[in-house]
Amino acid sequence: MKRLIVVLAGTALLAACAPAQSGSLGPAPTVAPEITASPAQPTASTSASSSAVGTTPAGTVTVQAWFTRGGRLFATRRTEPRTVATSRLALTKLVDGPTAAEAAAGMGNAIPPGTVFTIEGISRGAETVDFPASFYTGSRDVARLRQAQVVYTLTQFATVSRVGFKKSGEATGAPVGRADYADLLPAIVVTSLVIGELVTSPVTIAGTANVFEATVSIGILDARGVEIATTFTTATCGSGCRGAYSASVGYALNNEQRGTVEVYEVSANDGSRINVVDIPVVLAPTR
Repeated sequence: MKRLIVVLAGTALLAACAPAQSGSLGPAPTVAPEITASPAQPTASTSASSSAVGTTPAGTVTVQAWFTRGGRLFATRRTEPRTVATSRLALTKLVDGPTAAEAAAGMGNAIPPGTVFTIEGISRGAETVDFPASFYTGSRDVARLRQAQVVYTLTQFATVSRVGFKKSGEATGAPVGRADYADLLPAIVVTSLVIGELVTSPVTIAGTANVFEATVSIGILDARGVEIATTFTTATCGSGCRGAYSASVGYALNNEQRGTVEVYEVSANDGSRINVVDIPVVLAPTR
């Protein structure tokens, strides 16, 4: 069957090249426009984090939670009733794990279910979290992946740049940040879409990437797996550094159906698609 291809020019973000391999991973959390969370004094079990104003439903706050997929970090979002204790909310959602739909799409969680934690507050940009000894069990790689999930989840907040870990009340070392776990990011990170999301045309895809010549390619597949739209864009850095990218692509469909957004790199060796990130979504009709 002949494939319908719709090509739109990608738009690269006009930002400086990110020097760190971790890159900048998008604004989060967001709160309803008329309800801007104000900082509160952190206690032994909560901490306040500044929140950017967004377009989430009134009375709610949307936070990122960083799970795993294919052994690498993978971001999603959770929208919950508003609270100033956004760090605690984000970690709670992280411990809760992926939804059934997310798990079916390959998302996992290195953090054991039911893990308890105590957030001890923020000092000079470092948020300290105390975990039980069970959080650190298993291989070094598993424990490190758990810590990376926590670091990326907590450092979404403007007030947090590093995380200090404790093991049953004892510090495990100096506070760490995203750059300490940048090797656990996939080549392409997508932060603008979540698994199962209903999308409308045009679809905006954004995130960060460390790919050859900074070129990020995007395709939209319908329920049959036929590519109905494609585009590409250029990240603000690439070929050895991580940069931000953003692009919009339109599609045409008569009826709502399941589909997939594919974000990938074209191999410089043979032109094949590599480092593919596939996001199952629901495609809204356009006519």
